[in-house]
Amino acid sequence: MLEANVDAYIIPSSDPHMSEYVPDRYKCIHFASGFTGSAGTLVITANFAGLWADFRYFEQAEAQLNGSGYDLVKLKVQHTPEYIDWLIDVLPAGAQVGFDYQLMSAALGEEIENALAISRIAVRDLDSIDEIWTDRPALPQKKAFLLPEKDCGQSFESKLSDIRTVLVKQRSDVHIISSLDDLAWLFNLRGNDVNYNPVVLCYALITPNEITLYIDENKLSLTDLKILQNRGVEIKSYHEIKTDLSTLSNCSVLIDEKRTCYQFLSIFSSSVNVIKSINPTVYLKSVKNSVEIENIKLAMIQDGVALTRFFKWLEENIGKIKITEISASEKIKAFRESGEGFAGLSFASIAGYGLHAALPHYCPNEDSDIELKPEGLFLLDSGGHYFYGTTDVTRTVPLGKTTAEEQRDYTLVLSAMIFGSAAKFPQGTRGYQLDGIVRQQMWQQGINYGHGTGHGVGYYLNVHEGPQNIGPSNAAFSVDLGMLTSIEPGIYRPGKHGVRIENLVITVPAESTDFGDFLQFDTATLCYIDTSIVLSHLLLPQQIEWLNRYNQKVYDGLKSYLNADELTWLAGKCKAI
Repeated sequence: MLEANVDAYIIPSSDPHMSEYVPDRYKCIHFASGFTGSAGTLVITANFAGLWADFRYFEQAEAQLNGSGYDLVKLKVQHTPEYIDWLIDVLPAGAQVGFDYQLMSAALGEEIENALAISRIAVRDLDSIDEIWTDRPALPQKKAFLLPEKDCGQSFESKLSDIRTVLVKQRSDVHIISSLDDLAWLFNLRGNDVNYNPVVLCYALITPNEITLYIDENKLSLTDLKILQNRGVEIKSYHEIKTDLSTLSNCSVLIDEKRTCYQFLSIFSSSVNVIKSINPTVYLKSVKNSVEIENIKLAMIQDGVALTRFFKWLEENIGKIKITEISASEKIKAFRESGEGFAGLSFASIAGYGLHAALPHYCPNEDSDIELKPEGLFLLDSGGHYFYGTTDVTRTVPLGKTTAEEQRDYTLVLSAMIFGSAAKFPQGTRGYQLDGIVRQQMWQQGINYGHGTGHGVGYYLNVHEGPQNIGPSNAAFSVDLGMLTSIEPGIYRPGKHGVRIENLVITVPAESTDFGDFLQFDTATLCYIDTSIVLSHLLLPQQIEWLNRYNQKVYDGLKSYLNADELTWLAGKCKAI
Protein backbone atom coordinates (compact mmCIF):
# COMPACT_ATOMS: atom_id res chain seq x y z
CA MET A 1 0.00 0.00 0.00
CA LEU A 2 2.83 2.36 0.80
CA GLU A 3 4.57 1.57 -2.48
CA ALA A 4 1.31 2.03 -4.42
CA ASN A 5 0.47 5.22 -2.52
CA VAL A 6 -2.98 4.03 -1.44
CA ASP A 7 -4.44 4.98 1.93
CA ALA A 8 -6.96 2.15 2.21
CA TYR A 9 -7.34 -1.26 0.61
CA ILE A 10 -10.57 -3.25 0.28
CA ILE A 11 -10.67 -7.05 -0.02
CA PRO A 12 -14.11 -8.49 -0.87
CA SER A 13 -15.21 -12.12 -0.57
CA SER A 14 -15.71 -12.76 -4.27
CA ASP A 15 -14.14 -13.78 -7.57
CA PRO A 16 -14.36 -12.30 -11.10
CA HIS A 17 -17.77 -13.97 -11.48
CA MET A 18 -19.28 -12.55 -8.28
CA SER A 19 -19.65 -16.04 -6.87
CA GLU A 20 -20.76 -16.83 -3.33
CA TYR A 21 -18.39 -19.78 -3.08
CA VAL A 22 -15.07 -19.13 -4.82
CA PRO A 23 -12.13 -21.18 -6.14
CA ASP A 24 -9.16 -21.44 -3.80
CA ARG A 25 -7.31 -18.81 -5.84
CA TYR A 26 -9.81 -16.17 -4.76
CA LYS A 27 -10.05 -16.97 -1.06
CA CYS A 28 -8.26 -13.69 -0.41
CA ILE A 29 -9.94 -12.91 2.91
CA HIS A 30 -8.91 -16.29 4.29
CA PHE A 31 -5.33 -15.76 3.11
CA ALA A 32 -5.13 -12.24 4.50
CA SER A 33 -6.89 -12.71 7.85
CA GLY A 34 -7.64 -16.37 8.59
CA PHE A 35 -11.41 -15.82 8.47
CA THR A 36 -13.11 -18.70 6.63
CA GLY A 37 -16.68 -17.41 6.38
CA SER A 38 -18.24 -17.13 2.92
CA ALA A 39 -19.24 -13.46 3.28
CA GLY A 40 -17.43 -10.41 4.58
CA THR A 41 -15.17 -7.52 3.58
CA LEU A 42 -11.70 -6.60 4.81
CA VAL A 43 -10.69 -2.94 4.91
CA ILE A 44 -7.10 -2.03 5.71
CA THR A 45 -5.59 1.38 6.43
CA ALA A 46 -2.22 2.43 7.83
CA ASN A 47 -3.45 2.13 11.41
CA PHE A 48 -6.52 -0.12 11.30
CA ALA A 49 -7.61 -3.40 9.75
CA GLY A 50 -11.16 -4.67 10.08
CA LEU A 51 -13.54 -7.34 8.87
CA TRP A 52 -17.07 -6.13 8.19
CA ALA A 53 -19.36 -9.16 8.69
CA ASP A 54 -22.99 -9.79 9.56
CA PHE A 55 -24.81 -11.58 12.38
CA ARG A 56 -24.16 -15.05 10.94
CA TYR A 57 -20.42 -14.76 11.53
CA PHE A 58 -19.99 -12.71 14.71
CA GLU A 59 -18.80 -15.51 16.99
CA GLN A 60 -16.86 -17.29 14.25
CA ALA A 61 -15.08 -14.10 13.22
CA GLU A 62 -14.18 -13.10 16.77
CA ALA A 63 -12.60 -16.51 17.31
CA GLN A 64 -10.74 -16.66 13.99
CA LEU A 65 -9.53 -13.05 14.07
CA ASN A 66 -8.20 -13.30 17.62
CA GLY A 67 -4.55 -12.25 17.51
CA SER A 68 -4.59 -11.60 13.76
CA GLY A 69 -4.43 -7.81 13.92
CA TYR A 70 -7.91 -7.51 12.44
CA ASP A 71 -10.92 -6.28 14.39
CA LEU A 72 -14.48 -7.44 13.77
CA VAL A 73 -16.83 -4.66 12.71
CA LYS A 74 -20.39 -5.87 13.12
CA LEU A 75 -22.72 -4.98 10.29
CA LYS A 76 -26.00 -3.49 11.41
CA VAL A 77 -27.74 -4.51 8.16
CA GLN A 78 -26.89 -7.74 6.37
CA HIS A 79 -25.28 -7.48 2.90
CA THR A 80 -24.60 -3.72 3.10
CA PRO A 81 -21.26 -1.90 2.46
CA GLU A 82 -21.26 0.04 5.70
CA TYR A 83 -17.49 0.41 5.42
CA ILE A 84 -18.00 3.12 2.76
CA ASP A 85 -19.21 5.64 5.35
CA TRP A 86 -16.37 4.61 7.65
CA LEU A 87 -13.81 5.32 4.91
CA ILE A 88 -15.36 8.74 4.29
CA ASP A 89 -15.08 9.50 8.01
CA VAL A 90 -11.43 8.44 8.44
CA LEU A 91 -9.78 9.38 5.13
CA PRO A 92 -8.82 12.93 4.17
CA ALA A 93 -9.62 14.59 0.88
CA GLY A 94 -7.14 13.51 -1.78
CA ALA A 95 -6.77 10.00 -0.35
CA GLN A 96 -6.76 6.94 -2.60
CA VAL A 97 -8.60 3.65 -2.03
CA GLY A 98 -7.45 0.55 -3.86
CA PHE A 99 -9.21 -2.70 -4.65
CA ASP A 100 -9.05 -5.37 -7.34
CA TYR A 101 -11.69 -4.31 -9.87
CA GLN A 102 -12.04 -7.98 -10.89
CA LEU A 103 -13.34 -8.90 -7.45
CA MET A 104 -15.93 -6.16 -7.05
CA SER A 105 -19.31 -6.10 -8.76
CA ALA A 106 -19.99 -3.26 -11.17
CA ALA A 107 -22.82 -2.08 -8.92
CA LEU A 108 -20.72 -2.02 -5.76
CA GLY A 109 -17.67 -0.60 -7.52
CA GLU A 110 -19.68 2.34 -8.82
CA GLU A 111 -21.31 2.83 -5.41
CA ILE A 112 -17.90 3.00 -3.75
CA GLU A 113 -16.43 5.32 -6.41
CA ASN A 114 -19.40 7.71 -6.43
CA ALA A 115 -19.70 7.89 -2.65
CA LEU A 116 -15.99 8.52 -2.12
CA ALA A 117 -15.81 11.06 -4.96
CA ILE A 118 -18.09 13.42 -3.03
CA SER A 119 -15.34 13.64 -0.41
CA ARG A 120 -12.66 13.88 -3.12
CA ILE A 121 -11.35 10.38 -2.42
CA ALA A 122 -10.25 8.44 -5.52
CA VAL A 123 -10.35 4.70 -6.27
CA ARG A 124 -7.72 2.61 -8.08
CA ASP A 125 -7.61 -0.83 -9.65
CA LEU A 126 -5.01 -2.66 -7.57
CA ASP A 127 -4.30 -6.33 -6.86
CA SER A 128 -2.06 -6.18 -3.81
CA ILE A 129 -2.84 -9.75 -2.82
CA ASP A 130 -1.10 -11.34 -5.80
CA GLU A 131 2.17 -9.64 -4.93
CA ILE A 132 2.39 -11.17 -1.46
CA TRP A 133 0.55 -14.50 -1.90
CA THR A 134 3.62 -16.38 -3.09
CA ASP A 135 2.00 -19.84 -3.20
CA ARG A 136 -1.36 -18.63 -4.52
CA PRO A 137 -3.32 -21.52 -6.06
CA ALA A 138 -3.70 -21.59 -9.83
CA LEU A 139 -7.07 -21.47 -11.54
CA PRO A 140 -8.84 -24.85 -11.30
CA GLN A 141 -8.36 -27.30 -14.16
CA LYS A 142 -11.10 -29.82 -13.40
CA LYS A 143 -13.21 -31.38 -16.13
CA ALA A 144 -16.62 -30.08 -17.19
CA PHE A 145 -19.43 -31.82 -19.02
CA LEU A 146 -22.75 -31.27 -20.77
CA LEU A 147 -25.93 -32.64 -19.24
CA PRO A 148 -28.27 -34.66 -21.49
CA GLU A 149 -30.92 -32.21 -22.60
CA LYS A 150 -33.67 -34.74 -21.86
CA ASP A 151 -32.76 -34.38 -18.18
CA CYS A 152 -32.92 -30.57 -18.35
CA GLY A 153 -36.37 -30.23 -19.87
CA GLN A 154 -35.25 -27.47 -22.25
CA SER A 155 -32.64 -27.36 -24.98
CA PHE A 156 -29.79 -24.89 -25.24
CA GLU A 157 -31.30 -23.48 -28.43
CA SER A 158 -34.63 -22.86 -26.70
CA LYS A 159 -32.97 -21.12 -23.75
CA LEU A 160 -30.88 -18.96 -26.07
CA SER A 161 -34.00 -17.99 -28.01
CA ASP A 162 -35.70 -16.91 -24.75
CA ILE A 163 -32.69 -14.76 -23.86
CA ARG A 164 -32.57 -13.12 -27.27
CA THR A 165 -36.25 -12.27 -26.98
CA VAL A 166 -35.45 -10.33 -23.81
CA LEU A 167 -32.48 -8.63 -25.50
CA VAL A 168 -34.73 -7.34 -28.26
CA LYS A 169 -37.06 -5.84 -25.64
CA GLN A 170 -34.05 -4.27 -23.88
CA ARG A 171 -32.75 -2.91 -27.23
CA SER A 172 -29.40 -4.50 -26.53
CA ASP A 173 -26.86 -5.46 -29.21
CA VAL A 174 -24.61 -7.49 -26.94
CA HIS A 175 -25.12 -9.34 -23.67
CA ILE A 176 -22.33 -10.48 -21.37
CA ILE A 177 -22.90 -13.27 -18.83
CA SER A 178 -20.30 -13.71 -16.09
CA SER A 179 -22.22 -15.50 -13.33
CA LEU A 180 -21.31 -19.17 -13.35
CA ASP A 181 -24.68 -20.65 -12.44
CA ASP A 182 -26.38 -18.65 -15.20
CA LEU A 183 -23.82 -19.95 -17.69
CA ALA A 184 -24.23 -23.51 -16.44
CA TRP A 185 -28.00 -23.27 -16.87
CA LEU A 186 -27.84 -21.75 -20.36
CA PHE A 187 -25.40 -24.26 -21.84
CA ASN A 188 -26.68 -27.23 -19.78
CA LEU A 189 -23.10 -27.36 -18.58
CA ARG A 190 -21.75 -28.54 -15.25
CA GLY A 191 -18.27 -28.64 -13.73
CA ASN A 192 -16.21 -28.85 -10.56
CA ASP A 193 -14.26 -25.59 -10.43
CA VAL A 194 -15.89 -24.34 -7.23
CA ASN A 195 -16.43 -26.37 -4.06
CA TYR A 196 -20.10 -27.28 -3.60
CA ASN A 197 -21.21 -25.48 -6.80
CA PRO A 198 -21.24 -27.70 -9.94
CA VAL A 199 -20.02 -24.90 -12.21
CA VAL A 200 -17.08 -24.16 -14.50
CA LEU A 201 -15.16 -20.90 -14.91
CA CYS A 202 -16.30 -19.29 -18.16
CA TYR A 203 -17.99 -16.27 -19.73
CA ALA A 204 -20.42 -15.84 -22.60
CA LEU A 205 -21.00 -13.05 -25.08
CA ILE A 206 -24.33 -13.10 -26.92
CA THR A 207 -25.40 -11.09 -29.96
CA PRO A 208 -28.55 -11.48 -32.10
CA ASN A 209 -26.76 -13.94 -34.40
CA GLU A 210 -23.72 -15.25 -32.53
CA ILE A 211 -22.74 -16.67 -29.16
CA THR A 212 -19.22 -17.12 -27.82
CA LEU A 213 -18.24 -19.25 -24.84
CA TYR A 214 -14.95 -18.26 -23.18
CA ILE A 215 -13.64 -21.36 -21.46
CA ASP A 216 -10.51 -23.47 -21.12
CA GLU A 217 -11.42 -25.98 -23.81
CA ASN A 218 -9.17 -28.61 -22.18
CA LYS A 219 -11.91 -28.95 -19.57
CA LEU A 220 -14.34 -30.33 -22.16
CA SER A 221 -14.24 -33.63 -23.99
CA LEU A 222 -13.90 -33.61 -27.76
CA THR A 223 -17.45 -34.92 -27.94
CA ASP A 224 -18.84 -32.05 -25.88
CA LEU A 225 -16.80 -29.48 -27.81
CA LYS A 226 -18.23 -30.81 -31.05
CA ILE A 227 -21.78 -30.71 -29.65
CA LEU A 228 -21.33 -27.06 -28.66
CA GLN A 229 -19.87 -26.15 -32.03
CA ASN A 230 -22.72 -27.92 -33.81
CA ARG A 231 -25.10 -25.76 -31.77
CA GLY A 232 -23.44 -22.66 -33.18
CA VAL A 233 -21.28 -21.85 -30.16
CA GLU A 234 -17.88 -20.32 -30.86
CA ILE A 235 -15.27 -21.43 -28.32
CA LYS A 236 -12.54 -19.02 -27.21
CA SER A 237 -10.04 -19.16 -24.38
CA TYR A 238 -11.16 -18.02 -20.93
CA HIS A 239 -9.00 -14.87 -20.84
CA GLU A 240 -9.93 -13.63 -24.33
CA ILE A 241 -13.11 -12.04 -22.96
CA LYS A 242 -11.24 -8.88 -21.93
CA THR A 243 -9.70 -8.43 -25.39
CA ASP A 244 -13.07 -8.85 -27.09
CA LEU A 245 -14.78 -6.43 -24.72
CA SER A 246 -12.14 -3.79 -25.45
CA THR A 247 -12.96 -3.99 -29.18
CA LEU A 248 -16.69 -3.36 -28.77
CA SER A 249 -17.78 -0.02 -30.14
CA ASN A 250 -20.93 1.89 -31.14
CA CYS A 251 -23.25 -0.66 -29.57
CA SER A 252 -25.49 -1.19 -26.55
CA VAL A 253 -24.23 -3.80 -24.09
CA LEU A 254 -26.45 -5.40 -21.46
CA ILE A 255 -24.74 -6.31 -18.20
CA ASP A 256 -26.08 -7.42 -14.87
CA GLU A 257 -24.27 -4.95 -12.61
CA LYS A 258 -24.56 -7.22 -9.58
CA ARG A 259 -23.17 -10.25 -11.43
CA THR A 260 -20.49 -8.61 -13.57
CA CYS A 261 -17.13 -7.37 -12.29
CA TYR A 262 -16.35 -3.67 -12.09
CA GLN A 263 -13.28 -4.16 -14.27
CA PHE A 264 -15.43 -4.82 -17.34
CA LEU A 265 -16.90 -1.32 -17.10
CA SER A 266 -13.39 0.13 -17.28
CA ILE A 267 -12.62 -1.92 -20.40
CA PHE A 268 -15.45 -0.58 -22.57
CA SER A 269 -14.73 2.23 -24.99
CA SER A 270 -16.59 5.52 -24.58
CA SER A 271 -18.82 4.65 -27.59
CA VAL A 272 -20.40 1.71 -25.76
CA ASN A 273 -23.82 2.32 -24.25
CA VAL A 274 -24.11 0.20 -21.10
CA ILE A 275 -27.58 -1.09 -20.24
CA LYS A 276 -27.76 -2.27 -16.64
CA SER A 277 -30.39 -4.91 -15.98
CA ILE A 278 -30.63 -8.30 -14.35
CA ASN A 279 -29.46 -11.21 -16.51
CA PRO A 280 -32.48 -12.71 -18.30
CA THR A 281 -31.16 -16.12 -17.22
CA VAL A 282 -31.67 -15.32 -13.53
CA TYR A 283 -35.44 -15.41 -13.72
CA LEU A 284 -35.61 -18.03 -16.49
CA LYS A 285 -33.61 -20.59 -14.51
CA SER A 286 -35.48 -19.93 -11.26
CA VAL A 287 -38.75 -21.22 -12.75
CA LYS A 288 -38.32 -24.98 -12.94
CA ASN A 289 -39.94 -26.80 -15.84
CA SER A 290 -41.96 -29.99 -15.42
CA VAL A 291 -38.98 -32.28 -16.12
CA GLU A 292 -36.85 -30.47 -13.55
CA ILE A 293 -39.62 -30.61 -10.94
CA GLU A 294 -40.12 -34.34 -11.37
CA ASN A 295 -36.37 -34.94 -11.16
CA ILE A 296 -36.09 -32.73 -8.08
CA LYS A 297 -38.68 -34.93 -6.39
CA LEU A 298 -36.54 -37.98 -7.18
CA ALA A 299 -33.55 -36.25 -5.60
CA MET A 300 -35.63 -35.56 -2.48
CA ILE A 301 -36.38 -39.27 -2.17
CA GLN A 302 -32.69 -40.19 -2.32
CA ASP A 303 -31.89 -37.45 0.17
CA GLY A 304 -34.74 -38.47 2.47
CA VAL A 305 -33.50 -42.05 2.57
CA ALA A 306 -29.99 -40.87 3.50
CA LEU A 307 -31.31 -38.59 6.25
CA THR A 308 -33.58 -41.28 7.66
CA ARG A 309 -30.68 -43.72 7.89
CA PHE A 310 -28.46 -41.05 9.44
CA PHE A 311 -30.86 -40.00 12.19
CA LYS A 312 -31.67 -43.65 12.96
CA TRP A 313 -27.95 -44.38 13.26
CA LEU A 314 -27.47 -41.30 15.43
CA GLU A 315 -30.29 -42.17 17.81
CA GLU A 316 -29.17 -45.77 18.19
CA ASN A 317 -25.50 -44.94 18.79
CA ILE A 318 -25.49 -41.71 20.78
CA GLY A 319 -23.87 -42.34 24.16
CA LYS A 320 -22.64 -45.77 23.02
CA ILE A 321 -19.85 -44.79 20.64
CA LYS A 322 -17.94 -41.54 20.30
CA ILE A 323 -19.71 -39.25 17.83
CA THR A 324 -18.42 -35.75 17.17
CA GLU A 325 -19.68 -32.94 14.99
CA ILE A 326 -17.11 -33.86 12.33
CA SER A 327 -17.80 -37.59 12.42
CA ALA A 328 -21.54 -36.87 12.21
CA SER A 329 -20.88 -34.71 9.13
CA GLU A 330 -18.84 -37.50 7.59
CA LYS A 331 -21.58 -40.03 8.36
CA ILE A 332 -24.37 -38.09 6.63
CA LYS A 333 -22.06 -37.60 3.65
CA ALA A 334 -21.46 -41.36 3.50
CA PHE A 335 -25.19 -42.08 3.57
CA ARG A 336 -25.74 -39.59 0.73
CA GLU A 337 -22.86 -41.02 -1.30
CA SER A 338 -24.55 -44.41 -1.29
CA GLY A 339 -27.61 -42.94 -3.01
CA GLU A 340 -28.24 -43.25 -6.72
CA GLY A 341 -27.06 -40.26 -8.76
CA PHE A 342 -25.16 -38.52 -5.95
CA ALA A 343 -22.85 -35.85 -7.40
CA GLY A 344 -21.42 -34.17 -4.28
CA LEU A 345 -22.38 -32.04 -1.30
CA SER A 346 -24.27 -28.83 -2.06
CA PHE A 347 -22.48 -26.99 0.78
CA ALA A 348 -20.30 -27.74 3.78
CA SER A 349 -22.50 -29.40 6.38
CA ILE A 350 -23.44 -27.24 9.36
CA ALA A 351 -23.32 -29.70 12.23
CA GLY A 352 -23.68 -27.89 15.54
CA TYR A 353 -24.20 -29.46 18.93
CA GLY A 354 -25.31 -27.48 21.97
CA LEU A 355 -23.85 -23.98 22.02
CA HIS A 356 -22.39 -24.44 18.51
CA ALA A 357 -25.90 -24.67 17.10
CA ALA A 358 -26.32 -21.02 18.08
CA LEU A 359 -23.89 -20.12 15.28
CA PRO A 360 -26.04 -20.07 12.12
CA HIS A 361 -23.14 -20.79 9.72
CA TYR A 362 -21.00 -22.93 12.02
CA CYS A 363 -18.88 -25.63 10.36
CA PRO A 364 -16.86 -27.84 12.70
CA ASN A 365 -13.09 -28.02 12.33
CA GLU A 366 -10.37 -29.83 14.24
CA ASP A 367 -10.09 -27.00 16.75
CA SER A 368 -13.81 -26.56 17.40
CA ASP A 369 -15.04 -30.16 17.07
CA ILE A 370 -16.89 -31.44 20.14
CA GLU A 371 -18.44 -34.76 21.09
CA LEU A 372 -22.21 -35.23 20.96
CA LYS A 373 -23.73 -36.32 24.27
CA PRO A 374 -27.11 -37.98 24.99
CA GLU A 375 -28.65 -34.66 26.02
CA GLY A 376 -29.53 -31.33 24.46
CA LEU A 377 -30.07 -30.40 20.83
CA PHE A 378 -28.13 -31.21 17.66
CA LEU A 379 -28.61 -29.09 14.52
CA LEU A 380 -27.73 -30.50 11.10
CA ASP A 381 -28.06 -28.27 8.04
CA SER A 382 -26.85 -30.23 5.02
CA GLY A 383 -27.57 -30.97 1.40
CA GLY A 384 -26.51 -32.84 -1.68
CA HIS A 385 -26.23 -32.53 -5.41
CA TYR A 386 -27.70 -35.28 -7.51
CA PHE A 387 -27.44 -35.39 -11.29
CA TYR A 388 -31.14 -34.56 -11.25
CA GLY A 389 -31.53 -32.07 -8.41
CA THR A 390 -30.11 -30.21 -5.41
CA THR A 391 -31.21 -30.47 -1.79
CA ASP A 392 -30.87 -28.33 1.33
CA VAL A 393 -32.49 -29.42 4.59
CA THR A 394 -32.11 -28.58 8.26
CA ARG A 395 -33.30 -30.62 11.20
CA THR A 396 -32.77 -30.03 14.90
CA VAL A 397 -33.16 -33.15 17.01
CA PRO A 398 -33.03 -33.89 20.75
CA LEU A 399 -30.28 -36.29 21.74
CA GLY A 400 -31.70 -36.88 25.21
CA LYS A 401 -32.98 -34.70 28.02
CA THR A 402 -33.87 -31.15 26.94
CA THR A 403 -34.71 -28.01 28.87
CA ALA A 404 -38.05 -26.21 28.89
CA GLU A 405 -36.43 -23.34 27.00
CA GLU A 406 -35.10 -25.68 24.31
CA GLN A 407 -38.53 -27.25 23.90
CA ARG A 408 -40.21 -23.85 23.65
CA ASP A 409 -37.71 -22.54 21.12
CA TYR A 410 -38.02 -25.72 19.08
CA THR A 411 -41.79 -25.43 18.96
CA LEU A 412 -41.71 -21.74 18.03
CA VAL A 413 -39.33 -22.44 15.15
CA LEU A 414 -41.49 -25.32 13.99
CA SER A 415 -44.55 -23.09 14.19
CA ALA A 416 -42.82 -20.44 12.09
CA MET A 417 -41.78 -22.98 9.46
CA ILE A 418 -45.36 -24.30 9.27
CA PHE A 419 -46.79 -20.77 8.96
CA GLY A 420 -44.59 -20.27 5.90
CA SER A 421 -45.14 -23.69 4.40
CA ALA A 422 -48.93 -23.48 4.73
CA ALA A 423 -49.21 -19.92 3.40
CA LYS A 424 -51.62 -19.11 0.59
CA PHE A 425 -50.94 -15.83 -1.16
CA PRO A 426 -51.93 -13.83 -4.26
CA GLN A 427 -49.77 -14.10 -7.34
CA GLY A 428 -47.18 -11.33 -7.31
CA THR A 429 -46.46 -11.61 -3.58
CA ARG A 430 -42.87 -10.78 -2.71
CA GLY A 431 -40.59 -12.51 -0.26
CA TYR A 432 -40.66 -9.79 2.40
CA GLN A 433 -44.43 -10.22 2.68
CA LEU A 434 -44.05 -13.95 3.28
CA ASP A 435 -41.22 -13.26 5.72
CA GLY A 436 -43.61 -11.43 8.03
CA ILE A 437 -46.00 -14.38 7.98
CA VAL A 438 -43.21 -16.72 9.10
CA ARG A 439 -41.90 -14.49 11.90
CA GLN A 440 -45.24 -13.31 13.31
CA GLN A 441 -45.48 -15.62 16.33
CA MET A 442 -41.81 -15.14 17.22
CA TRP A 443 -42.20 -11.37 17.11
CA GLN A 444 -45.12 -11.60 19.51
CA GLN A 445 -42.75 -13.35 21.92
CA GLY A 446 -40.03 -10.72 21.42
CA ILE A 447 -37.84 -13.13 19.42
CA ASN A 448 -36.18 -12.68 16.04
CA TYR A 449 -33.38 -14.14 13.92
CA GLY A 450 -30.74 -12.25 11.94
CA HIS A 451 -30.75 -14.16 8.66
CA GLY A 452 -33.21 -14.46 5.81
CA THR A 453 -36.08 -16.92 5.93
CA GLY A 454 -35.60 -18.45 2.51
CA HIS A 455 -33.59 -18.53 -0.71
CA GLY A 456 -33.99 -20.04 -4.14
CA VAL A 457 -32.30 -23.37 -4.93
CA GLY A 458 -30.92 -24.47 -8.30
CA TYR A 459 -31.55 -27.58 -10.36
CA TYR A 460 -28.32 -29.54 -9.85
CA LEU A 461 -26.82 -26.11 -9.44
CA ASN A 462 -26.04 -23.59 -6.72
CA VAL A 463 -27.82 -24.17 -3.43
CA HIS A 464 -28.31 -20.40 -3.12
CA GLU A 465 -30.09 -19.03 -6.18
CA GLY A 466 -32.09 -15.93 -6.98
CA PRO A 467 -33.87 -13.85 -7.85
CA GLN A 468 -36.50 -14.70 -5.24
CA ASN A 469 -35.84 -14.74 -1.53
CA ILE A 470 -37.90 -14.67 1.62
CA GLY A 471 -36.48 -12.06 3.96
CA PRO A 472 -36.84 -8.53 5.36
CA SER A 473 -35.48 -6.74 2.27
CA ASN A 474 -37.95 -5.78 -0.44
CA ALA A 475 -36.41 -7.76 -3.30
CA ALA A 476 -37.99 -6.72 -6.60
CA PHE A 477 -39.12 -10.24 -7.50
CA SER A 478 -42.17 -12.19 -6.47
CA VAL A 479 -42.21 -15.83 -5.43
CA ASP A 480 -43.64 -17.30 -8.63
CA LEU A 481 -44.96 -20.60 -9.94
CA GLY A 482 -42.32 -23.28 -10.38
CA MET A 483 -39.75 -21.73 -8.07
CA LEU A 484 -37.90 -23.93 -5.56
CA THR A 485 -37.37 -22.00 -2.31
CA SER A 486 -36.27 -22.76 1.24
CA ILE A 487 -38.17 -21.90 4.40
CA GLU A 488 -35.75 -21.91 7.36
CA PRO A 489 -36.56 -19.87 10.47
CA GLY A 490 -34.41 -20.21 13.57
CA ILE A 491 -33.80 -19.17 17.15
CA TYR A 492 -30.24 -18.79 18.42
CA ARG A 493 -29.20 -18.31 22.03
CA PRO A 494 -25.41 -17.70 22.19
CA GLY A 495 -23.65 -19.94 24.65
CA LYS A 496 -26.72 -22.16 25.01
CA HIS A 497 -28.35 -23.67 21.93
CA GLY A 498 -29.76 -23.03 18.49
CA VAL A 499 -32.76 -24.32 16.57
CA ARG A 500 -33.44 -24.22 12.84
CA ILE A 501 -35.86 -26.28 10.75
CA GLU A 502 -35.74 -26.06 6.96
CA ASN A 503 -37.68 -27.53 4.07
CA LEU A 504 -37.62 -26.77 0.36
CA VAL A 505 -40.95 -25.89 -1.22
CA ILE A 506 -42.18 -25.59 -4.80
CA THR A 507 -44.64 -22.81 -5.64
CA VAL A 508 -47.82 -24.27 -7.14
CA PRO A 509 -51.32 -22.96 -7.98
CA ALA A 510 -53.82 -22.73 -5.11
CA GLU A 511 -57.02 -21.33 -6.59
CA SER A 512 -58.48 -18.57 -8.75
CA THR A 513 -61.10 -16.33 -7.20
CA ASP A 514 -62.81 -13.05 -7.98
CA PHE A 515 -59.77 -11.43 -6.36
CA GLY A 516 -57.21 -13.05 -8.66
CA ASP A 517 -54.95 -16.10 -8.78
CA PHE A 518 -53.62 -17.48 -5.50
CA LEU A 519 -50.50 -19.61 -4.98
CA GLN A 520 -49.29 -21.98 -2.29
CA PHE A 521 -46.35 -24.22 -1.50
CA ASP A 522 -45.87 -27.93 -2.11
CA THR A 523 -43.17 -29.16 0.30
CA ALA A 524 -40.56 -31.13 -1.66
CA THR A 525 -38.23 -32.16 1.21
CA LEU A 526 -38.83 -35.65 2.56
CA CYS A 527 -37.37 -35.86 6.06
CA TYR A 528 -39.40 -36.44 9.21
CA ILE A 529 -39.78 -33.63 11.72
CA ASP A 530 -39.15 -34.76 15.29
CA THR A 531 -42.25 -34.33 17.47
CA SER A 532 -40.93 -35.66 20.78
CA ILE A 533 -40.29 -32.21 22.30
CA VAL A 534 -43.11 -30.30 20.61
CA LEU A 535 -45.21 -28.22 23.02
CA SER A 536 -48.60 -28.74 21.39
CA HIS A 537 -50.25 -25.84 23.21
CA LEU A 538 -48.05 -23.43 21.24
CA LEU A 539 -49.37 -24.75 17.93
CA LEU A 540 -52.73 -24.05 16.33
CA PRO A 541 -54.91 -27.08 15.52
CA GLN A 542 -54.35 -26.55 11.79
CA GLN A 543 -50.59 -26.49 12.39
CA ILE A 544 -50.75 -29.84 14.19
CA GLU A 545 -52.79 -31.14 11.28
CA TRP A 546 -50.15 -29.85 8.84
CA LEU A 547 -47.35 -31.49 10.86
CA ASN A 548 -49.11 -34.86 11.01
CA ARG A 549 -49.93 -34.70 7.32
CA TYR A 550 -46.35 -33.83 6.43
CA ASN A 551 -44.80 -36.65 8.47
CA GLN A 552 -47.26 -39.07 6.87
CA LYS A 553 -46.15 -37.77 3.46
CA VAL A 554 -42.53 -38.47 4.42
CA TYR A 555 -43.38 -42.02 5.47
CA ASP A 556 -45.39 -42.73 2.33
CA GLY A 557 -42.73 -41.22 0.07
CA LEU A 558 -39.83 -43.21 1.52
CA LYS A 559 -41.39 -46.53 2.52
CA SER A 560 -40.56 -48.28 -0.76
CA TYR A 561 -36.85 -47.49 -0.33
CA LEU A 562 -36.28 -48.64 3.26
CA ASN A 563 -35.80 -52.05 4.82
CA ALA A 564 -38.18 -53.39 7.45
CA ASP A 565 -36.11 -52.19 10.41
CA GLU A 566 -35.73 -48.70 8.97
CA LEU A 567 -39.41 -48.54 8.12
CA THR A 568 -40.45 -49.50 11.64
CA TRP A 569 -38.18 -46.81 13.08
CA LEU A 570 -39.50 -44.16 10.68
CA ALA A 571 -43.10 -45.11 11.43
CA GLY A 572 -42.46 -44.27 15.08
CA LYS A 573 -41.00 -40.91 14.15
CA CYS A 574 -43.91 -40.07 11.85
CA LYS A 575 -46.61 -41.07 14.31
CA ALA A 576 -49.33 -38.43 14.59
CA ILE A 577 -49.47 -36.24 17.68
